[in-house]
Amino acid sequence: MLRSYTAKDGKLLPVEPDGGAIWFDLLNPTLEEEHALETHLGIELPTRDEMREIETSSRLYSENGGTYLTALVLSHSDGDDIVIDPISFILSGKRLVTIRYSEPRVFTGFPARAEKMQLGLKDGQDVLMALLEAVVDRLADILERTGRDIDEISRNIFGIGADVARKAPDYKAILTRIGRKGDLMSHIRDSIATLERLTAYVGPKLSGLDVECREQLGALAADIHSLSDHLEFIAQKTTFLLDATLGLINIEQNGIIKIFSVASVVFLPPTLVASIYGMNYKYMPELAWPYGYPFAIGLMIISAVLPFLYFKRRGWL
Repeated sequence: MLRSYTAKDGKLLPVEPDGGAIWFDLLNPTLEEEHALETHLGIELPTRDEMREIETSSRLYSENGGTYLTALVLSHSDGDDIVIDPISFILSGKRLVTIRYSEPRVFTGFPARAEKMQLGLKDGQDVLMALLEAVVDRLADILERTGRDIDEISRNIFGIGADVARKAPDYKAILTRIGRKGDLMSHIRDSIATLERLTAYVGPKLSGLDVECREQLGALAADIHSLSDHLEFIAQKTTFLLDATLGLINIEQNGIIKIFSVASVVFLPPTLVASIYGMNYKYMPELAWPYGYPFAIGLMIISAVLPFLYFKRRGWL
């Protein structure tokens, strides 16, 4: 699918590709759409396999008058099942081409917002800066939500709050949530790393950037750096919660093993008494004694109660 937009009074308006468009947005493009756009702009568009290459030289380069920038952008970011996919930004003169095979919220919400609001868009460079700002803002929102989720997990682990304290934590569910947050932060880290390289590459390569765009680019780089620092803090907290959860699981397991150990010690003396009186000897003094049976039962109860009281007094129970 090919969408194209032009600028009018600082806003974006849909237009036909040959109608003075400054932004061409390709979503899951067909070969016909790619060839038509390549012919129209005189540039070569990267394939999906080329977009997925991890070398910096394959993601950030200039060729035949076009500047090629590829970054990893998150989509389906409302939950933990986030998809991370490369998106290429190609600047050819004052026109921008985006190629993507996913549907991030940025690319669905930005055109609608740019049609209604005066964002000061004049050409493809302005659109690129606005898109990158929207991507960074979306990453900030995801990080804020992740931080709140991590705080909730922390409250569940340590039993903070009246509602949490009434029930025992479900450590399996907690470990699952921590693992998902770890995967999410790994995707965010990959996206931030590509955006850092992209902003560092754009400034020196695009000599035609005006002062406003350069200031915007500098502010964008500072925002990305602050997101990286905040991500590192959340990642450290997640690691701490993972270690704390595993430690609490070990404590709980040790408590269960201690209970079984004490129980075995408590029932060992009664078992010994029962074993003695279960011997098949012909002559045993208590066999002919009228109080022999209650004596044996009482002896077993006392031999079980005394160790229990001793353990209780020592604080082992």
